[in-house]
Amino acid sequence: MKKTGKLMMVLALGILMNLTGCSKKIVEGPRIGVIQLMEHTSLNMIYDSFKEELEALGYKDGENCTLVFKNAQGEQSNIGSIVSSFQSEKLDVVVAIATPTAQSAAKLAETTPVIFSAVTDPIEAGLTTSLEHPDQNITGTSDEVAVEQILDLALQLQPDLKTLGMVYNVGEVNSQTNIAKAKVAAEKRGLTVMEAPVANTSEVAQAVQVLSEKCDALFSPNDNTVATAMSTVTQITRSAQIPVYVGADSMVMDGGTATIGINYVDLGKETARMVDQVLQGTDVSAIPVKVFNQNLSIYVNADALEELQLTLPDSVAADPQLVLLNDPQ
Repeated sequence: MKKTGKLMMVLALGILMNLTGCSKKIVEGPRIGVIQLMEHTSLNMIYDSFKEELEALGYKDGENCTLVFKNAQGEQSNIGSIVSSFQSEKLDVVVAIATPTAQSAAKLAETTPVIFSAVTDPIEAGLTTSLEHPDQNITGTSDEVAVEQILDLALQLQPDLKTLGMVYNVGEVNSQTNIAKAKVAAEKRGLTVMEAPVANTSEVAQAVQVLSEKCDALFSPNDNTVATAMSTVTQITRSAQIPVYVGADSMVMDGGTATIGINYVDLGKETARMVDQVLQGTDVSAIPVKVFNQNLSIYVNADALEELQLTLPDSVAADPQLVLLNDPQ
Protein backbone atom coordinates (compact mmCIF):
# COMPACT_ATOMS: atom_id res chain seq x y z
CA MET A 1 0.00 0.00 0.00
CA LYS A 2 2.88 2.38 0.81
CA LYS A 3 4.40 1.82 -2.65
CA THR A 4 1.02 2.45 -4.25
CA GLY A 5 0.61 5.67 -2.26
CA LYS A 6 4.04 6.94 -3.33
CA LEU A 7 3.29 6.11 -6.96
CA MET A 8 0.01 8.02 -6.79
CA MET A 9 1.81 11.04 -5.30
CA VAL A 10 4.39 11.03 -8.15
CA LEU A 11 1.67 10.81 -10.78
CA ALA A 12 -0.31 13.61 -9.16
CA LEU A 13 2.78 15.82 -9.00
CA GLY A 14 3.44 15.20 -12.71
CA ILE A 15 -0.10 16.11 -13.64
CA LEU A 16 0.07 19.24 -11.48
CA MET A 17 3.30 20.35 -13.16
CA ASN A 18 1.75 19.98 -16.59
CA LEU A 19 -1.40 21.84 -15.60
CA THR A 20 0.53 24.72 -14.07
CA GLY A 21 2.91 24.93 -17.02
CA CYS A 22 6.02 24.11 -14.97
CA SER A 23 7.25 21.82 -17.75
CA LYS A 24 6.80 24.42 -20.51
CA LYS A 25 9.27 27.19 -21.18
CA ILE A 26 7.68 30.64 -21.26
CA VAL A 27 9.29 32.75 -24.00
CA GLU A 28 9.41 36.50 -23.62
CA GLY A 29 9.22 38.55 -26.81
CA PRO A 30 6.99 38.99 -29.86
CA ARG A 31 4.62 36.31 -31.07
CA ILE A 32 4.59 35.90 -34.86
CA GLY A 33 1.87 33.90 -36.55
CA VAL A 34 2.53 32.36 -39.97
CA ILE A 35 -0.05 30.74 -42.27
CA GLN A 36 1.23 28.86 -45.32
CA LEU A 37 -1.26 27.79 -47.96
CA MET A 38 0.25 24.38 -48.76
CA GLU A 39 3.43 22.40 -49.26
CA HIS A 40 5.32 23.11 -52.46
CA THR A 41 8.78 24.34 -53.33
CA SER A 42 7.99 28.04 -53.83
CA LEU A 43 6.13 28.45 -50.55
CA ASN A 44 8.61 26.30 -48.64
CA MET A 45 11.47 28.45 -49.96
CA ILE A 46 9.67 31.58 -48.77
CA TYR A 47 9.09 30.26 -45.26
CA ASP A 48 12.59 28.81 -44.87
CA SER A 49 14.28 32.02 -46.01
CA PHE A 50 11.84 34.05 -43.88
CA LYS A 51 12.92 32.14 -40.76
CA GLU A 52 16.60 32.44 -41.65
CA GLU A 53 16.33 36.19 -42.16
CA LEU A 54 14.41 36.59 -38.90
CA GLU A 55 17.30 34.89 -37.11
CA ALA A 56 19.78 37.16 -38.88
CA LEU A 57 17.76 40.09 -37.57
CA GLY A 58 18.01 38.73 -34.05
CA TYR A 59 14.69 36.89 -33.66
CA LYS A 60 15.29 33.35 -32.44
CA ASP A 61 12.23 31.14 -32.14
CA GLY A 62 11.91 29.70 -28.65
CA GLU A 63 14.49 32.11 -27.21
CA ASN A 64 13.33 35.69 -27.67
CA CYS A 65 10.27 35.25 -29.87
CA THR A 66 7.64 32.65 -30.69
CA LEU A 67 6.77 31.51 -34.21
CA VAL A 68 3.29 30.03 -34.45
CA PHE A 69 3.40 28.23 -37.82
CA LYS A 70 0.35 26.64 -39.43
CA ASN A 71 0.08 24.91 -42.82
CA ALA A 72 -3.41 24.82 -44.35
CA GLN A 73 -2.51 21.88 -46.64
CA GLY A 74 -4.31 23.58 -49.52
CA GLU A 75 -7.73 23.43 -47.86
CA GLN A 76 -9.75 26.64 -47.64
CA SER A 77 -11.62 25.29 -44.61
CA ASN A 78 -8.28 24.82 -42.84
CA ILE A 79 -7.33 28.43 -43.55
CA GLY A 80 -10.57 29.60 -41.95
CA SER A 81 -9.94 27.47 -38.87
CA ILE A 82 -6.37 28.75 -38.54
CA VAL A 83 -7.48 32.37 -38.88
CA SER A 84 -10.12 31.80 -36.19
CA SER A 85 -7.54 30.26 -33.85
CA PHE A 86 -5.16 33.16 -34.47
CA GLN A 87 -7.81 35.61 -33.30
CA SER A 88 -7.33 34.32 -29.75
CA GLU A 89 -3.55 33.82 -29.93
CA LYS A 90 -2.58 37.39 -28.95
CA LEU A 91 -0.12 37.69 -31.82
CA ASP A 92 1.98 40.78 -32.56
CA VAL A 93 2.00 40.24 -36.33
CA VAL A 94 0.66 37.66 -38.80
CA VAL A 95 2.41 36.52 -41.98
CA ALA A 96 0.23 35.06 -44.76
CA ILE A 97 2.03 33.15 -47.52
CA ALA A 98 0.16 33.09 -50.88
CA THR A 99 -2.88 34.99 -52.13
CA PRO A 100 -5.74 32.77 -50.84
CA THR A 101 -4.16 32.75 -47.38
CA ALA A 102 -3.72 36.52 -47.34
CA GLN A 103 -7.32 37.09 -48.39
CA SER A 104 -8.60 35.00 -45.49
CA ALA A 105 -6.12 36.48 -43.02
CA ALA A 106 -7.26 40.00 -43.90
CA LYS A 107 -9.94 39.86 -41.18
CA LEU A 108 -7.14 39.67 -38.60
CA ALA A 109 -5.94 43.10 -39.72
CA GLU A 110 -8.68 44.74 -37.67
CA THR A 111 -6.53 44.15 -34.58
CA THR A 112 -3.19 42.73 -35.80
CA PRO A 113 -0.79 43.86 -38.55
CA VAL A 114 -0.72 41.40 -41.47
CA ILE A 115 2.27 40.93 -43.77
CA PHE A 116 1.63 38.89 -46.92
CA SER A 117 4.15 37.14 -49.11
CA ALA A 118 3.83 35.97 -52.73
CA VAL A 119 0.64 37.85 -53.60
CA THR A 120 0.69 38.60 -57.32
CA ASP A 121 -1.89 41.41 -57.36
CA PRO A 122 -2.62 42.79 -53.87
CA ILE A 123 -5.11 45.36 -55.17
CA GLU A 124 -7.13 42.85 -57.20
CA ALA A 125 -7.04 40.52 -54.19
CA GLY A 126 -8.68 43.25 -52.09
CA LEU A 127 -5.80 43.61 -49.64
CA THR A 128 -5.12 47.30 -50.27
CA THR A 129 -6.18 50.10 -52.58
CA SER A 130 -2.63 51.43 -52.89
CA LEU A 131 0.75 49.72 -53.19
CA GLU A 132 2.59 52.85 -52.06
CA HIS A 133 0.33 53.58 -49.07
CA PRO A 134 -1.30 50.40 -47.70
CA ASP A 135 -4.60 51.38 -46.11
CA GLN A 136 -5.98 48.21 -44.47
CA ASN A 137 -3.25 47.38 -41.92
CA ILE A 138 -1.87 44.93 -44.50
CA THR A 139 1.30 45.10 -46.60
CA GLY A 140 3.86 42.68 -47.96
CA THR A 141 5.73 41.33 -50.97
CA SER A 142 4.38 40.72 -54.46
CA ASP A 143 5.67 38.11 -56.93
CA GLU A 144 4.54 39.74 -60.16
CA VAL A 145 4.97 37.32 -63.08
CA ALA A 146 6.87 38.57 -66.15
CA VAL A 147 4.34 37.03 -68.54
CA GLU A 148 5.46 38.77 -71.74
CA GLN A 149 9.12 38.00 -71.14
CA ILE A 150 8.31 34.35 -70.44
CA LEU A 151 6.43 34.04 -73.71
CA ASP A 152 9.29 35.71 -75.57
CA LEU A 153 11.65 33.16 -74.02
CA ALA A 154 9.33 30.36 -75.13
CA LEU A 155 9.44 31.64 -78.71
CA GLN A 156 13.23 31.81 -78.58
CA LEU A 157 13.36 28.17 -77.53
CA GLN A 158 10.56 27.18 -79.92
CA PRO A 159 10.47 29.50 -82.96
CA ASP A 160 7.72 27.32 -84.49
CA LEU A 161 5.47 27.59 -81.43
CA LYS A 162 1.86 28.09 -82.56
CA THR A 163 -0.52 26.69 -79.94
CA LEU A 164 -0.03 27.38 -76.23
CA GLY A 165 -1.96 25.47 -73.59
CA MET A 166 -2.69 27.17 -70.27
CA VAL A 167 -3.39 25.20 -67.09
CA TYR A 168 -4.33 26.97 -63.86
CA ASN A 169 -6.71 26.99 -60.91
CA VAL A 170 -9.58 29.29 -61.82
CA GLY A 171 -10.19 29.88 -58.10
CA GLU A 172 -6.83 31.58 -57.49
CA VAL A 173 -6.92 35.35 -58.02
CA ASN A 174 -3.19 35.38 -58.75
CA SER A 175 -3.70 32.90 -61.60
CA GLN A 176 -6.71 34.76 -62.98
CA THR A 177 -4.62 37.92 -63.21
CA ASN A 178 -1.67 36.24 -64.90
CA ILE A 179 -3.71 34.15 -67.33
CA ALA A 180 -5.55 37.29 -68.47
CA LYS A 181 -2.18 38.94 -69.14
CA ALA A 182 -0.85 35.82 -70.85
CA LYS A 183 -3.82 35.60 -73.20
CA VAL A 184 -3.30 39.20 -74.30
CA ALA A 185 0.45 38.64 -74.73
CA ALA A 186 -0.14 35.43 -76.70
CA GLU A 187 -2.55 37.16 -79.06
CA LYS A 188 0.01 39.90 -79.72
CA ARG A 189 2.50 37.20 -80.69
CA GLY A 190 0.09 35.36 -82.96
CA LEU A 191 -0.29 32.36 -80.68
CA THR A 192 -3.45 30.30 -80.35
CA VAL A 193 -4.43 29.68 -76.73
CA MET A 194 -6.14 26.60 -75.32
CA GLU A 195 -7.21 26.69 -71.67
CA ALA A 196 -7.71 23.90 -69.15
CA PRO A 197 -8.78 25.38 -65.82
CA VAL A 198 -8.77 23.09 -62.79
CA ALA A 199 -10.37 23.27 -59.36
CA ASN A 200 -7.89 21.17 -57.39
CA THR A 201 -4.69 19.15 -57.64
CA SER A 202 -6.48 15.93 -58.59
CA GLU A 203 -7.67 17.53 -61.86
CA VAL A 204 -4.22 18.66 -63.01
CA ALA A 205 -3.10 15.39 -64.61
CA GLN A 206 -6.11 15.09 -66.90
CA ALA A 207 -5.94 18.77 -67.89
CA VAL A 208 -2.24 18.50 -68.75
CA GLN A 209 -2.78 15.27 -70.66
CA VAL A 210 -5.49 16.83 -72.83
CA LEU A 211 -3.43 19.96 -73.54
CA SER A 212 -0.29 17.93 -74.29
CA GLU A 213 -2.11 16.16 -77.10
CA LYS A 214 -3.22 19.40 -78.74
CA CYS A 215 -0.57 22.04 -78.02
CA ASP A 216 3.04 22.79 -78.85
CA ALA A 217 3.82 23.93 -75.30
CA LEU A 218 2.12 24.62 -71.97
CA PHE A 219 2.14 27.64 -69.68
CA SER A 220 1.22 27.83 -66.01
CA PRO A 221 1.70 30.98 -63.93
CA ASN A 222 2.71 30.94 -60.26
CA ASP A 223 -0.31 28.75 -59.61
CA ASN A 224 -0.23 26.98 -56.23
CA THR A 225 -2.38 24.07 -57.38
CA VAL A 226 -0.22 23.32 -60.43
CA ALA A 227 3.00 23.92 -58.46
CA THR A 228 1.96 21.22 -56.00
CA ALA A 229 1.51 18.78 -58.90
CA MET A 230 4.70 19.63 -60.83
CA SER A 231 6.05 16.08 -60.64
CA THR A 232 2.92 14.88 -62.45
CA VAL A 233 3.04 17.75 -64.93
CA THR A 234 6.68 16.99 -65.69
CA GLN A 235 6.07 13.29 -66.23
CA ILE A 236 3.21 13.88 -68.68
CA THR A 237 4.81 16.72 -70.65
CA ARG A 238 8.20 15.05 -70.97
CA SER A 239 6.53 11.89 -72.24
CA ALA A 240 4.61 13.97 -74.79
CA GLN A 241 7.77 15.94 -75.68
CA ILE A 242 6.04 19.20 -74.74
CA PRO A 243 7.85 22.06 -72.96
CA VAL A 244 6.07 23.66 -70.00
CA TYR A 245 6.83 27.30 -69.24
CA VAL A 246 6.08 28.42 -65.70
CA GLY A 247 5.79 31.48 -63.49
CA ALA A 248 8.26 30.64 -60.72
CA ASP A 249 11.87 29.52 -60.41
CA SER A 250 10.85 26.78 -58.00
CA MET A 251 8.56 25.28 -60.66
CA VAL A 252 11.62 25.00 -62.92
CA MET A 253 13.44 23.28 -60.05
CA ASP A 254 10.54 20.82 -59.95
CA GLY A 255 10.74 19.99 -63.67
CA GLY A 256 9.32 22.95 -65.59
CA THR A 257 11.25 23.92 -68.72
CA ALA A 258 11.94 27.61 -68.17
CA THR A 259 10.84 30.94 -66.71
CA ILE A 260 12.00 34.50 -66.21
CA GLY A 261 11.45 35.80 -62.73
CA ILE A 262 12.55 36.40 -59.18
CA ASN A 263 14.28 34.25 -56.61
CA TYR A 264 11.72 33.27 -53.96
CA VAL A 265 14.43 33.28 -51.31
CA ASP A 266 14.64 37.05 -51.76
CA LEU A 267 10.88 37.28 -51.31
CA GLY A 268 11.05 35.46 -47.98
CA LYS A 269 13.89 37.61 -46.71
CA GLU A 270 12.10 40.85 -47.56
CA THR A 271 8.98 39.58 -45.82
CA ALA A 272 11.04 39.06 -42.66
CA ARG A 273 12.42 42.58 -42.90
CA MET A 274 8.89 43.96 -43.09
CA VAL A 275 7.93 41.98 -39.98
CA ASP A 276 10.95 43.49 -38.22
CA GLN A 277 9.81 46.98 -39.20
CA VAL A 278 6.38 46.35 -37.72
CA LEU A 279 7.82 44.90 -34.51
CA GLN A 280 10.10 47.95 -34.22
CA GLY A 281 7.04 50.20 -34.26
CA THR A 282 6.67 51.26 -37.90
CA ASP A 283 3.04 51.70 -38.93
CA VAL A 284 1.93 49.36 -41.69
CA SER A 285 0.73 52.30 -43.77
CA ALA A 286 4.34 53.52 -43.93
CA ILE A 287 5.60 50.22 -45.42
CA PRO A 288 4.87 50.12 -49.17
CA VAL A 289 4.12 46.82 -50.85
CA LYS A 290 7.34 45.64 -52.49
CA VAL A 291 6.76 44.32 -56.01
CA PHE A 292 9.59 42.08 -57.21
CA ASN A 293 9.80 42.88 -60.93
CA GLN A 294 13.38 44.10 -61.38
CA ASN A 295 16.71 42.31 -61.92
CA LEU A 296 14.97 39.16 -63.10
CA SER A 297 16.84 35.96 -63.87
CA ILE A 298 16.34 33.39 -66.63
CA TYR A 299 15.77 29.98 -65.08
CA VAL A 300 16.17 26.99 -67.40
CA ASN A 301 16.00 23.29 -66.55
CA ALA A 302 18.99 21.62 -68.22
CA ASP A 303 17.45 18.15 -67.94
CA ALA A 304 14.31 19.38 -69.70
CA LEU A 305 16.38 20.87 -72.52
CA GLU A 306 18.14 17.56 -73.07
CA GLU A 307 15.02 15.38 -72.94
CA LEU A 308 13.00 17.76 -75.14
CA GLN A 309 15.92 18.27 -77.53
CA LEU A 310 15.81 22.05 -77.18
CA THR A 311 18.83 24.29 -77.72
CA LEU A 312 19.43 27.58 -75.96
CA PRO A 313 19.92 30.45 -78.42
CA ASP A 314 23.34 32.08 -78.12
CA SER A 315 21.78 35.27 -76.73
CA VAL A 316 20.19 33.34 -73.87
CA ALA A 317 23.18 31.09 -73.24
CA ALA A 318 25.43 34.15 -72.91
CA ASP A 319 23.06 36.12 -70.67
CA PRO A 320 24.69 36.78 -67.28
CA GLN A 321 21.26 36.36 -65.64
CA LEU A 322 20.95 32.75 -66.85
CA VAL A 323 20.57 30.14 -64.10
CA LEU A 324 20.70 26.48 -65.14
CA LEU A 325 18.82 24.09 -62.88
CA ASN A 326 18.23 20.34 -62.81
CA ASP A 327 15.35 18.04 -61.98
CA PRO A 328 14.94 17.13 -58.31
CA GLN A 329 16.87 14.02 -57.35
